[in-house]
Amino acid sequence: MKTFAILIAALCVSAPAWAVEPQEMLKDPALEVRARAISKELRCVQCQNETIDESGAQIARDMRILVRERLQAGENDDQIIAYMVSRYGDYVRLRPRFMNSTLALWIGPFVILLAGGFVVASRLRKGGKNPDPLTPEEQATIASLIEHGERTP
Repeated sequence: MKTFAILIAALCVSAPAWAVEPQEMLKDPALEVRARAISKELRCVQCQNETIDESGAQIARDMRILVRERLQAGENDDQIIAYMVSRYGDYVRLRPRFMNSTLALWIGPFVILLAGGFVVASRLRKGGKNPDPLTPEEQATIASLIEHGERTP
């Protein structure tokens, strides 16, 4: 049983590396490390929530090969990412840049959190106060129901 658990853990840890095929890997280990780092910054345009390093889609494979070709051509990481953005659009970045068009992505969660805090604070302040008191007629009705053990629908 212990061996099975170790095998499952090893498979879970190595699963993201399955998408990169051996023939895609660069001979130079330093360039391959850079290719992996760049691939983790780029989104598969077909799978949408996977990096090109994790995705098994054909377009992700093509993107991984393109990254490696540009690395071998001597481009730096920023140049390669800029090229991929020019080719596939800003969506290809897993972490969008801070721009006017992505302002809601960056600030939205904080605005929602702040608004939620105001709602909670106002509810807590209201919670300590008694609601509108019962009218004498309502009080009499409740007393009558309690005496007779009646239930309201």
